[in-house]
Amino acid sequence: MKIRELAVPDSYVVDLVAHGDPRGRFTEWYRADVLSGATGFGLTLAQANHSVSARGVLRGVHFALVPPGQAKYVYCPSGRVLDIVVDIRVGSPTFGMHDSVVLDSDEPRAVYLAEGLGHAFVSLADDTSVTYLCSTGYSPGREFAIDPFDPALALPWPADMAFELSPRDEAAPSLADAREQGLLPTMEQCEARYTELRGAVS
Repeated sequence: MKIRELAVPDSYVVDLVAHGDPRGRFTEWYRADVLSGATGFGLTLAQANHSVSARGVLRGVHFALVPPGQAKYVYCPSGRVLDIVVDIRVGSPTFGMHDSVVLDSDEPRAVYLAEGLGHAFVSLADDTSVTYLCSTGYSPGREFAIDPFDPALALPWPADMAFELSPRDEAAPSLADAREQGLLPTMEQCEARYTELRGAVS
């Protein structure tokens, strides 16, 4: 298992090792020590989610208010997705920047994104499963979305695909509108949260 930071600071891709034999396959898909070694605080598990999506289903860009925010550790046990992390932290040197990773059950890897970052993915195959660990539980009054097709973000969605979005995601504001409405977390809020989490494990 190897971990490296993505172009969006405070997000990581974890390359996993699949062990196979005639009986099947075994994958160690999450290790607290590996993650905390990179972030300095790891992941407090509050909720685990599992989605199954047809090809073209797009979920996101989602984020939660900070504090406390919601960190996610995302894994695709079956199928294939394009997973995208977006820096939506106002005041961040990389505000508006994104990075993407293909999560594929045949070449297993995972993505971690810290509190304050935006997250989206699109299913590249039918019956694709995505499992993700969350640092906080579902809180609808604190969770928001940004238009995944906002031209200012220019996210690298496949050009040859018909997308299916939830009504919430279809109605989501642009990054600029979300900022104007005061919905976006600030880098100052996020750094304070990261410092708090590191202090809790020191």
